[in-house]
Amino acid sequence: MKNKKELKAVCFGEVLWDVFGNEKKIGGAPLNVALRMKTLGCEVTVISCVGKDKDGEAIINQVKSLGLETNAIMQTENFATGLVNVTLNERGSASYEINYPSAWDKIVLNDLAEKLVAEADVLIYGSLVCRDEVSRQSLEELLQTKAYKVFDVNLRKPHYSYTILEQLMHSADFIKFNDEELLEIAAAMQSPFTSLEDNMHFIAEKAKVTAMCVTKGKHGALLLWEGKLYENGGYPVKVADTVGAGDSFLATLITSLLTGEAPQTAINFACAVGALVAAAPGANPEIPHSKVENLMLKTKV
Repeated sequence: MKNKKELKAVCFGEVLWDVFGNEKKIGGAPLNVALRMKTLGCEVTVISCVGKDKDGEAIINQVKSLGLETNAIMQTENFATGLVNVTLNERGSASYEINYPSAWDKIVLNDLAEKLVAEADVLIYGSLVCRDEVSRQSLEELLQTKAYKVFDVNLRKPHYSYTILEQLMHSADFIKFNDEELLEIAAAMQSPFTSLEDNMHFIAEKAKVTAMCVTKGKHGALLLWEGKLYENGGYPVKVADTVGAGDSFLATLITSLLTGEAPQTAINFACAVGALVAAAPGANPEIPHSKVENLMLKTKV
């Protein structure tokens, strides 16, 4: 992947512990995206909040050890660090039980957070952080930025409303869905269409965006970029778990596109990274560049 310029990115939203039985791994979509973008050469910061508790200290220490700045991860005494109980089915697909309220529901902006976003090339945000009014209002303020805005849709029942989702889509320059999320939201917006492609164009027109992607699990992804559709059919891997695969896909795709890669090259590379994350346990496995290239070489897409 080319890196014509170093992207300055800010990811806003939840940082938390994913709990797999007796094991805990750091996670939250914005943190997963940030960690992958860091490995791709971006200068990236996370704006979030953890509790003043052992879990919060452990997150900050681990994020630091992975090379990310933690000065915009605030701490509060009033709410506990977020925990998510993750359950995997026989195919490795995850379902989530998300504690509420958690510290990341109560992100209050400070001067540093506002400065980071004002200086960023790209702001990445999700839907889950908007389940609480405090964090939602902070995000609404940051969305006034001139940075390129990427909306990562993460539908986790019951933590969303279609009204807020539509507002978040209208604020975006780029939207990422999975296939089920796209069809659910399109139906809520009274789309007459059934195909992914038609519904991508339908939502793009309604939300006034020119770019979006839709992941299709093992079947790859679709990308709408500057009016054209690009597709990758996926890379076959043995799935360990799906946690974080879409986050790494998005991080790779956005980094590739915004540093000048051709759209087809970008989606191919992103799908390969996402597949390798799904093939390893947890949301943030180390993925050497050589491993991505080897997977792409041995699979015709």
